[in-house]
Amino acid sequence: MNVNVVTSNDCSIICVEGRVDTTNANEFEKAVMEVVTSGINRIILDCSGLNYISSSGLRVFLIVQKKMMAIKGELRLCCLQPGIQEIFDISGFTSIFSIYPNQDLALK
Repeated sequence: MNVNVVTSNDCSIICVEGRVDTTNANEFEKAVMEVVTSGINRIILDCSGLNYISSSGLRVFLIVQKKMMAIKGELRLCCLQPGIQEIFDISGFTSIFSIYPNQDLALK
């Protein structure tokens, strides 16, 4: 798993690549929470490189969403691969998160 963060103005784009599962969910959570606690109020999680997510990874997404809501911030997801989109559909996460087909639309 790789996590890259690009910040400009009031928005951070976090690109996650590879797998997010029980072996690295804590590392993923730590990386994302550093951005959340930095004072940024708008985060875009670019999942174009995410090819697998376990329930541990989904838990991290929920934690980040709750933290962003608590600070009146905004979390947007974009570029979900079909397999990841299916997991979000089945788990009901599509009703919890704002999901966009690409980064440009997520930025608007």
